[in-house]
Amino acid sequence: MTQQRSNAAQETVDRVRLALGQSTAPQGRPGSGPAPGGRREFDFTTLPEYEILKIWRAVGDITKIGNPFYRLHDGRAGNTTSIDGRTVANFSSYDYLGLNGPPDIAAAAKDAIDRFGTSVSASRLSAGERQVHRDLEAALARLSGTEDAIAFVSGHGTNVSVIGELLGPEDLIVADAVIHNSIVEGAKLSGAKRILCPHNDLDAMERALRLNRARYRRALIVVEGLYGMDGDVPDLAGLIKLKRRYNAWLMVDEAHATGALGHTGRGIAEEQDVDPTEVEIWMGTLSKTLAAAGGYVAGSRALIELIKYTSPGFVFSVGLSPPVAAAATAAVDVMMREPWRAAALRRNGLALLTKARAHGLDTGLSIGASVVPVIVGNSPQTVMLSERLLERGFNVVPAVFPGVAENQARLRFFVTSEHTPEQIDAVIEAVAEELPKIRSSSSFVSTIAGR
Repeated sequence: MTQQRSNAAQETVDRVRLALGQSTAPQGRPGSGPAPGGRREFDFTTLPEYEILKIWRAVGDITKIGNPFYRLHDGRAGNTTSIDGRTVANFSSYDYLGLNGPPDIAAAAKDAIDRFGTSVSASRLSAGERQVHRDLEAALARLSGTEDAIAFVSGHGTNVSVIGELLGPEDLIVADAVIHNSIVEGAKLSGAKRILCPHNDLDAMERALRLNRARYRRALIVVEGLYGMDGDVPDLAGLIKLKRRYNAWLMVDEAHATGALGHTGRGIAEEQDVDPTEVEIWMGTLSKTLAAAGGYVAGSRALIELIKYTSPGFVFSVGLSPPVAAAATAAVDVMMREPWRAAALRRNGLALLTKARAHGLDTGLSIGASVVPVIVGNSPQTVMLSERLLERGFNVVPAVFPGVAENQARLRFFVTSEHTPEQIDAVIEAVAEELPKIRSSSSFVSTIAGR
């Protein structure tokens, strides 16, 4: 796999060099010995992966396209943001319910600092817990409709650690092909047999289980409640039938679903009227709707107790920072007592989706909950579109290769309850005006993209 990635990186380097009129002769490629000038492979600048970064930087200089990633923001993330002192409409924030800023949530974080400080300084197992941790986990269990919950310091690390610990080489993992990287990495860590099935294809999952389940000790089915790249949802009731039939656990990653699905924002179980206790493992993040940082798992008391004593990402990590835990707890409370926020988000998501489709834009599979992609088709044109939109006062960060397939490069619009109808109308009008111009004039970037 590592060699395949290296080869793919070198092919991209060669393609971009050709577009720039440069030589594609070997220059210190892996296995070719020392590079000219005495450079060696332990010099990271000689790697083809690093060469891609340098060449794309050069392409940006030639085309006057700025780097759309790691932009420096001056203030709070919400439906607007400030970049270089300029306020722009922001469609690249996960603050789905506008909870990153209300005074009572900020006050909860400040009170926690006054009482507990900014750090608990060690793992909860070795240094003990604080009441803010227990309050947060009780709130997360209520939100999820489960017996218990446990909070980790990293959302990505939650999936890696929990899957990596619960499953092993004698086990089977069946997952959706577009599942989040954290699940993929956790599955790799476990050493389990991994089968990726076509997106939202229950028949393919059934076939994978039917042909393989009997040979493995345990089986895990993993899906997202709301897919963060496509904005669509799985058939939860169908998945529950499937896991029962094949004696498998079902894990649902609710990172993007919390706040966005269900009439109060409690996720896909509420959206599809399913008993949440029918799902063995609920996973979620604190960094999106809940306006904090970290991840969590919710489920039965036995599952949570097992994780609490065996999951390396919990046992060997420091406990959540007290103000972060307190802010997340307060966010859950506000979300549950103010369901109008979830309703406003859904209205805005559907409005953006409807307007985009009316303009003939490719929104893929999105249901208009909170994530709405506009699929452009290749990475350079997508980056150019993001740059044009920023010039017009809209921050929309692109998703490009290798995060998605090259012909699926897209802008991902993250809609919030705070967006105004005027912001939604204006950004889609801007996309509809700029995209045809880019497609008609970007022969250079199309060459780079292999079109």
